[in-house]
Amino acid sequence: MGNELGPHAVVSGASIAGLSAAYWLRRTGWEVTVIERAAEFRDGGQNVDVRGVAREVLDRMGLFDAVKALNTTETAAVFVDERGRTTVELPSDGPDGATAELEILRGDFARAILDRLPDGVEIVYGDTISDTTEDADSVTVTTSAGRVLRADLLVIAEGVRSATRDRLFDGLVDRRPLGVTMVFGTIPRTATDDDRWRWYSTVGGRQVHLRPDNHGTTRAILSYPRDGDLPALDRDEALARVRARYTGAGWETERVLDGFDASEDVYIDGLTQIRMPTWHRGRVCLVGDAAWCVTPIGGGGASLALTSGYVLAASLADHPDTEAALTAYESWMRPLVDSVQKLPPGVVRLAHPRTRFGLAVRTGVMRALTSSLLAPVTARFTRVADTDRPLPPIA
Repeated sequence: MGNELGPHAVVSGASIAGLSAAYWLRRTGWEVTVIERAAEFRDGGQNVDVRGVAREVLDRMGLFDAVKALNTTETAAVFVDERGRTTVELPSDGPDGATAELEILRGDFARAILDRLPDGVEIVYGDTISDTTEDADSVTVTTSAGRVLRADLLVIAEGVRSATRDRLFDGLVDRRPLGVTMVFGTIPRTATDDDRWRWYSTVGGRQVHLRPDNHGTTRAILSYPRDGDLPALDRDEALARVRARYTGAGWETERVLDGFDASEDVYIDGLTQIRMPTWHRGRVCLVGDAAWCVTPIGGGGASLALTSGYVLAASLADHPDTEAALTAYESWMRPLVDSVQKLPPGVVRLAHPRTRFGLAVRTGVMRALTSSLLAPVTARFTRVADTDRPLPPIA
């Protein structure tokens, strides 16, 4: 496998999973071409964090301190009532609390990896994969711009709605909607904002989240029971429907809706897990959300994305046979992914109570779970992407 310059990998997608794969493949001697559909690097995005085994991967990249320095400034996570008063504070002690030690915006995290990429990684923006053909020794990738790239491996890191995955793994993609719509955006910071993640819930399963960032703005989220085809609508129509859904919701709702109307980075999603029986076929493999989207409710998506790039490269370095390498990659990653994807029973309904009685029950449950007696048990739920298994070695 390979050529005189070393084996060549094409990576489709330049966010956390794709950039991690590019970094580690290059570190282990691969020539790497990254294809990204966006016209330029995508900054922005909401909070992600680095937890569990991903902290060790980050340390091996020499990025631990850099990522810590890009912290969102968030220090705690609290539930609030309609007047903004704290009703429950979630545990944030230690590196893997509700607010993690390494809490960072998605765009800041991806850029930190981008800036650390070794020489020899080529990134092509504004292009997508239109066709692939495979033979025993290589996979040939044709892009929408007419590029033809012959590679030893194609890594698909295009996210939950990957078109290339759907085409090449037709019939193997199990989409599991969680019945939740989320609207994300950046809004102006006000004097009433502080350094806490504030989470407000009201009847109808409606949530409002406000989180600080390190850019002088506030990251806002609206989350509520699934709203049909909302992600498919144009922006103005979708936001109008969200506004109607949130009529009378209270607290900071109107501020968030007004902020979204003026925001340049509103993103609407119907949360969907991706489950697949295999993450590779021939010389094509999947990493990150394209393979196993866990959604924000599961948490740990960024940690799994970062770890997958490392494990893929380590497996390829340890197994000269591509099939054996990709099988080893899956074998190491799948238990970790399964542990994150398996949501506790009733967690979606508990997070989105629809009645005042349900709200009262949720508050009572959360107070019990965060009491001194049960807090150590509750803390286990935030230790995602954690494993006792050592990472496979990279020389």
